[in-house]
Amino acid sequence: MNVSTRRAILWLPPIALAAAFLILYWPVMTDLVWNWSRDSNYSHAFLVLPVSAYLAWERRRELASTAIRPSLIGLLVIGASLATLLVGTAGVEFFLMRISVIGVVTGMVIFLAGWQWLRILLFPLAFTLLMIPIPPVLFYQIAFPLQLLSTRFGVAILDLARIPVLREGNVIALAHTTLEVTEACSGIRSLLSLFTLAVLYGYFTTPNQGARVAIAVLSVPIAIVANGLRVAGTGIAAQYIGPAAATGFFHEFSGWTVFMTSFAMLIGVSTVFRFITPAPAGKLEAAV
Repeated sequence: MNVSTRRAILWLPPIALAAAFLILYWPVMTDLVWNWSRDSNYSHAFLVLPVSAYLAWERRRELASTAIRPSLIGLLVIGASLATLLVGTAGVEFFLMRISVIGVVTGMVIFLAGWQWLRILLFPLAFTLLMIPIPPVLFYQIAFPLQLLSTRFGVAILDLARIPVLREGNVIALAHTTLEVTEACSGIRSLLSLFTLAVLYGYFTTPNQGARVAIAVLSVPIAIVANGLRVAGTGIAAQYIGPAAATGFFHEFSGWTVFMTSFAMLIGVSTVFRFITPAPAGKLEAAV
């Protein structure tokens, strides 16, 4: 058996697994992309997969210098993930169907290359979790409290501005109009996008693991505060300009303003952490 034939045989298992993966998960992946396109809460997910691919490509030299030690445990991971797909398909539970994609890819890495390769690729694989929409039950359990929190925060600022206001749940009654903080105004969209951005920003700006986690976690209160400011700003505009200021262009523009404000606050937090936890001498670590 010549060298070229041996190489061809070595490539057969990964090619077969990749082909089987595409055939099995093509409907799941196309449905996932369709979900991103129609749900603005997950529009940021279009960037997650390319960024994950780049992060994996960034590790190519480390992977090339790492020995390949396939493990049969990978088959167990693949089997468990396929069982998750089966349960999700039977119960029409899209979250289980989608999360099994990442499980199968993880199992394939272990089965074909081993645990050292998985360690190197752990962050890119984990980052792909951010492209999976939250289950609807959990989503609404998060969104509604955020609606109330944003409403209360906005009303508190309106009180400080000495604007007469009355709050009933997520409804804000002003002198000339009534504002309702709907699910779209709860801030969960900016929270999900900002959290994804915070994970990446922390990864690229600091090698300290604790600082990276802190930056990601603090993106949550930052998004909540910024959205509360948006609600208050909408109320102030509606009071002094008119009810039309709470809709249309101003409403859309305020969403972008709030996100940019959140990102500026995130940069400020990251800068503080860089001073508190200075980077060690030498090159930043490329892997997590």
